[in-house]
Amino acid sequence: MNTVISGDGTRIAYDQVGEGPAVVLVDGAMCHRGAGPNTPLAAELARGFTVLTYDRRGRGDSGDNDAYSVAREVDDLAAVIGRTGGGARVFGHSSGAVLALEAAVAGVPIARLALFEPPPLGDDAGLADELDKLVEEGRRGAAVEAFQLAVGIPPEVVASMAGAPFRPALEALAPTLVYDARVTGTDTLSRYAAVTVPTLLIDSEASPERLRASTEAVAGTVPGARRRSLPGGFHDVEAGVLAPVLAGFFA
Repeated sequence: MNTVISGDGTRIAYDQVGEGPAVVLVDGAMCHRGAGPNTPLAAELARGFTVLTYDRRGRGDSGDNDAYSVAREVDDLAAVIGRTGGGARVFGHSSGAVLALEAAVAGVPIARLALFEPPPLGDDAGLADELDKLVEEGRRGAAVEAFQLAVGIPPEVVASMAGAPFRPALEALAPTLVYDARVTGTDTLSRYAAVTVPTLLIDSEASPERLRASTEAVAGTVPGARRRSLPGGFHDVEAGVLAPVLAGFFA
């Protein structure tokens, strides 16, 4: 494990594998370094790239700060990119895709930007406050379920996961769901017309229409952005399918 100190003094943990041009992977909600779709993706990309995966603040081995802001998360990503010498390629998954876009708008040095299914922006403007209240009340399980329902997981699936072995791990991450909701809760789509980085938008052919539509909306806003639809599942494409597409774009 490696660490870097972000702008507000928060310690951010990251791993580095492979050799070649630098790629930084940004997780979405309920994931962290070593637990989520970016873990197998890092192994695939490490065949031709130096790949950094990191724990977003409040997750895994990274620290946190009581005064959360999206700008501070952008600083975290900038600090990780700084360890590569600057100008890294960046891949963001879900809310991590929106965070990567915010970094690009803020002028963080990014060579190329690949984004997987950024969620619809502003759809749940009150979600962050709802989740914050549940977490403050100690109702972390309820916060997890509220988030899962908000992102479109069917109620019967949410209910079936309540007793799953991984449920305690999700509840441990419940405070960071507030952060994800803050990242995606404001309708800032027009801001991304200022992105000048070569950008690729990717979605799964099996994802809900709302996610595919939001992917298309970002692709239509970022100047010159390209879009690819890949065979996959709900909000997911297997690393073996996704990695060659990213490698071709990042090369």
